[in-house]
Amino acid sequence: MVKGRPPSAPQGARTRPQAPKPSQAAAGPRPARNGGRAGRPGASSGEESPTDDAAIPRARPPRRKDEAHPDDRSRGASKRGGAERAARRGDADRGGAERAAKAGDADRGGAERAAKAGDAERGARKNRGAAARSSSAARGKAGRAPRPAGEAKGRPLPERAAGALGGGQQQRRKRAEPRRVEEADASLDLPRRSGRVALVGRPNVGKSTLLNAALGHPLAIVSPTPQTTRDAILGVVHHGPAEIALLDTPGLHRPRTELGRVMNQAAREAARSADVIVFVTEAPDPARLPRRVKEGEDGPPFAPHPGDLALLADLGSEAPVVFVLNKVDRVRDKARLLPLLDAFAKIRDFAAIVPISALREDGVQRVLDEVAKLCPERAWGFAPDELTDRPTRFFAAEYVREQILRATKAEVPHASAVQIERYVEPTGDGALHIDATIHVERPGQKKILIGAAAEQLKRIGTEARLRIEELVGRQVNLKLWVRVTPEWRESLQTLEELGYNKGETS
Repeated sequence: MVKGRPPSAPQGARTRPQAPKPSQAAAGPRPARNGGRAGRPGASSGEESPTDDAAIPRARPPRRKDEAHPDDRSRGASKRGGAERAARRGDADRGGAERAAKAGDADRGGAERAAKAGDAERGARKNRGAAARSSSAARGKAGRAPRPAGEAKGRPLPERAAGALGGGQQQRRKRAEPRRVEEADASLDLPRRSGRVALVGRPNVGKSTLLNAALGHPLAIVSPTPQTTRDAILGVVHHGPAEIALLDTPGLHRPRTELGRVMNQAAREAARSADVIVFVTEAPDPARLPRRVKEGEDGPPFAPHPGDLALLADLGSEAPVVFVLNKVDRVRDKARLLPLLDAFAKIRDFAAIVPISALREDGVQRVLDEVAKLCPERAWGFAPDELTDRPTRFFAAEYVREQILRATKAEVPHASAVQIERYVEPTGDGALHIDATIHVERPGQKKILIGAAAEQLKRIGTEARLRIEELVGRQVNLKLWVRVTPEWRESLQTLEELGYNKGETS
């Protein structure tokens, strides 16, 4: 193991072993302690023996005034070497100082430019603040209600979103807030528009899904079963300065029953009374197309559905039509849809063509943008918080039928209808009481709906009750009965009792 220099010997000087005294020559030389190295005056060794002269370090011999000690010479050389190194370091430091001075000049120039830019930015912010204050003052003079004390400007951040934002981001959000207020005020200064917009198309192309996506609420019932929608259902959307009254219509089809003819009549009446028509169709499902002849080929080009061609020819030319191609998420290669869109564009002069995916809420806002431009300028007819003009009992029947569509198959969904027999809404915070009757055409359909030990009917009632409670915001007591009403779809009188032939389109 490598050891360090003993602390008693000065660094940079070597010591020689001392010669023995003449009186000790007979006894032989006595080894010096501390490893044969002499200690400095006043330094103690590992063992103290005051009676033994050899154990005490010998003092340095006296020297003349003009004589230098070897240790002094070595120390002087060390000092001279250190001075030279210090001088070299000083030169290096002076060079570094010169470079630092040059860098400082550059920094001062950059600081001056940054200061000028900061002054310009502060001036711009001051001008924007003055513009915002003048705009708010003008709104106050126009008779606008003052903001309550302590109320924050703009929409408050959710707690989780506010926690995720850093301090700097929150400050930037506050600085950008007056500009968002000015943009909102600019939209309010635009003339108000209001129009009835009919969603028209074949069954099961996604009209109800589009309505729900536009409203941001699952108002209309949806299911994989075609002809789910039987009535024209209105949903009100306020989009900027425009009030859009969307009418979800039954799918136009070739009717086989009197109910089918009534549904087609409701859809056509909604289209005739609309200010704007949104024609909805779906992208072809590649899984249902013929198989490709060879691997690597793109398959046959997409072509318009014959039913779409017949409906477009039957729409007329009074109202502007916005063409919406729904379910584009089915096709991975979107370039395959271009020939289909081009083929539809040659059939009719559409006001706009918008491909969307209503299920994923992709492109829905663009549809509203295009429709809002086409709505006529007129005053709004609904309050901003109104969602529809249908009563709650209508949707109670629809939500029961929705669960029937999801729980059953074959002929049961089309042969069932729901009628509200009793609807009692309490004045306080009590529960809403609803009694509903499910009409079917055959006893076998009744057995399917009830199920073993009435489990099927209980499951339908539970799911429908939860759906109604979500709509009304209170507890609901729902009771269901199943009744066989033969051939109810062919009787105009029964259809009128069930509410399907009243000529209502809103």
